This record gives sequence, structure tokens and C-alpha cells, in this order.
Amino acid sequence: MTTLRLHGAGLGFRRELIPALKTRGPDAIDFFELAPENWIDMGGAYGRDLRGFTERYPFVCHGLSLSLGGPSSLDEVLLHKTRQFMDAHGIQLYTEHLSYCSDGGHLYDLLPIPFTDEAVKYVAARIRRAQDVLERRIAIENASFYTAAPIAVMDEITFIRAVLEEADCDLHLDVNNVYVNSVNHRYDAVEFIRALPSERIVYMHMAGHYNEADDLIVDTHGADVIDPVWALLDKTYRIHGVAPTLLERDFNIPPLAELVREVEHIARIQAAHQADEQAIRAS
Repeated sequence: MTTLRLHGAGLGFRRELIPALKTRGPDAIDFFELAPENWIDMGGAYGRDLRGFTERYPFVCHGLSLSLGGPSSLDEVLLHKTRQFMDAHGIQLYTEHLSYCSDGGHLYDLLPIPFTDEAVKYVAARIRRAQDVLERRIAIENASFYTAAPIAVMDEITFIRAVLEEADCDLHLDVNNVYVNSVNHRYDAVEFIRALPSERIVYMHMAGHYNEADDLIVDTHGADVIDPVWALLDKTYRIHGVAPTLLERDFNIPPLAELVREVEHIARIQAAHQADEQAIRAS
């Protein structure tokens, strides 16, 4: 199957959205993302529906349970199944969270990895093995977290950069997660984004969150994107250039038309920056 090129603005592929998407796929949606764990071995009507979409749109696989930083052995059975699934649907890009979610069983949360040199080497080795099994270069996503890493000899940005370098993998930049962590851990979100390596950013996320308190934000993917996060996306494009960017919405999912308005917002910001870049090149 031909691999479709990832570009533009995208939306998370949810089963409850399929009827509306089948009626008329909105022009604003350039690509979709799915969690392979939710679709591997899926047959019946849902399997046929997915095939119809992967034949027409580029897709990304965004893993939920590989637990790159976890103490348990890397789940190579899942990786082999994921590679077969991606091959079957012509999906090239796989991403996972730079965190862990298992310890002898699933913990149903994404937990912070210690920011240490030992952890850099441990996680990077697991990423390299995942790339070998998937037969693809993968991207890791900067994760939100709510308590300080249990052990830290470096800060978050240094840890992320070190893992990217040691593993020689790409970056899946979640703009909302940067905003969430900047509030929860009191750092400058723009300076954090500025310190990321542009050449490794292949894809971005936007999402909403929940304000638990003035100094505590919970990354829920269950609300509209707020203005400060839109502004941070604009600054991110200004710093690193435009990359494919997807809207995540996992809970409190509104009608498709409401989600499309946010996808269109992403596309407008992208278009404005692309017009600026073209004007600069033409001058």
C-alpha cells in the first residue's frame, strides 16, 4: 500500500466520529491519528470503516502503552503487531510518550521518568529497539506530569534533548503539554520550546486541559484549546517553522462541526506562517 504524506492540520480518529466523517469528510482535515492498541485485530464494520479512511487519508500511530521508561521488558509482541498493522494500512509514523505506564501491569497513567544519565541510556536503548522492530524511525512525545521527577540531575529540556540525541529519534512536540508543565513546574514555555531541536520535530499536538487550581493544570484532552495555548502554537511555528499539527480530543467529545472549527484554527495559523515564509523568500 502507498504511504500517504503527512501534512497540514489533523484530528484524532475516534469511533464515535465515524458516522459524521463518512457523511462528508471535512476539507479542513488533512490527516488522522489513532492509537494502534485500539485498532489492531479490529474486524467487522469498524475494520472496514478504518480501511476506507486509511486508503484516503494519511494516518499516524500514536502509542499509549509501550511504556518506554518502565521497568518491565519492552512489549515486543505489541511492537510486531503494530508494525504489521502499519504495513497493512500504509502508515509510516509511530510516536510514543516519553514516560512510563506499567510496572508488572498497566498503571493507567503516564508517569515521569527520572531525569538522570542512567535513564537517558535506558530509555534510548528501548527506543532504538522499538525502531528496529517497527522498521521505522519513531518520534517521542514530551509528556505532561504533575509531580517532580523522582530523581533529577538535569532539567526536563536537557533530559528530552539527551534522549533524542542518544536514541537518534524524532520529536513529537505536544504544545499543550509544554504549557501545562510550564504552569505546574513554573518555567517559561516559550524558552522551553526555543531550546528544542527544530530538525527533530516531525509533528505536533494541540489539546485542551482542566484547571484544577491556579498552579495546577490537568492534561485531560477534554476541553477546547485555550487562547494562551493557541498563542504558544503561533510562537512555536515562528521559532521552528510549520509542522503537521493535530487536535486531540479524547473526552467530552462535541459534534464534529465543533472539532473542525479548532482544526481550521490550526490551519489558519499554519497558512499565515507559510505566507510569511513565502514573502521572505520572494523578497
